[in-house]
Amino acid sequence: MKAATDPRHKKREQKVKLLYTYSFSPKVIDPKIKGVVTKLDQIDASIATHARERPLNQINRIDLAILRLAVSELLFAGQIPQKVVIDEAVELAKTFGSDASPSFVNGVLGSLLSHEKPA
Repeated sequence: MKAATDPRHKKREQKVKLLYTYSFSPKVIDPKIKGVVTKLDQIDASIATHARERPLNQINRIDLAILRLAVSELLFAGQIPQKVVIDEAVELAKTFGSDASPSFVNGVLGSLLSHEKPA
């Protein structure tokens, strides 16, 4: 991860917050997360496949928001290096999640990368 003041990191933080809010109010879709929300079925299916020990409805909502953003970047934004996506997701999990969040997020994304060929 670059500095916490990096504009790309700040944008990811904002998107995670918006996705977290969306999990409580799905009728309100901010344009900044519309790309993620429109592919949510595919993203959630991928998360469910790679987080087998926890069904989606049992994943902490902030962890789910972080995973949704990271999976969308891995699967649909091919210009972002995979290592960057994972590093950023783990840093976001350290900032917003519980003590277990960084390893959980890292494990799910690592499983996804070892089983799928993201774009």
